[in-house]
Amino acid sequence: MAGNPLTDPNWAEATTEQVVKFVDNVKAKTTRPAVMAARGLVFGLLAIFLGLFALVLLLVGLTRGLQTAIEPLLDQGRAVYISYFIVGGALTLVGAILFKKRNDTSGAA
Repeated sequence: MAGNPLTDPNWAEATTEQVVKFVDNVKAKTTRPAVMAARGLVFGLLAIFLGLFALVLLLVGLTRGLQTAIEPLLDQGRAVYISYFIVGGALTLVGAILFKKRNDTSGAA
């Protein structure tokens, strides 16, 4: 008998091999996809947060650069307000363009 551990010397090895194959199969179908999804979520959130942080730094740097460029022409208070209006106007224009394209069905992006 092949299944009798008393007469088959390879019974323990064959049983262990079957158990290992079963566990590897279950792991391949459950744990690996879950780990990949968790990694995607973590790296995606990290990319979003770093992208937002970079965008904020870019806007602050742009505003400060405009203030520095305008200060020789006007006093410091007016340069601040004008830089705010320029950056705000540019962001409003971008927002208006994106708002207009939100329902565009022509397929041109």
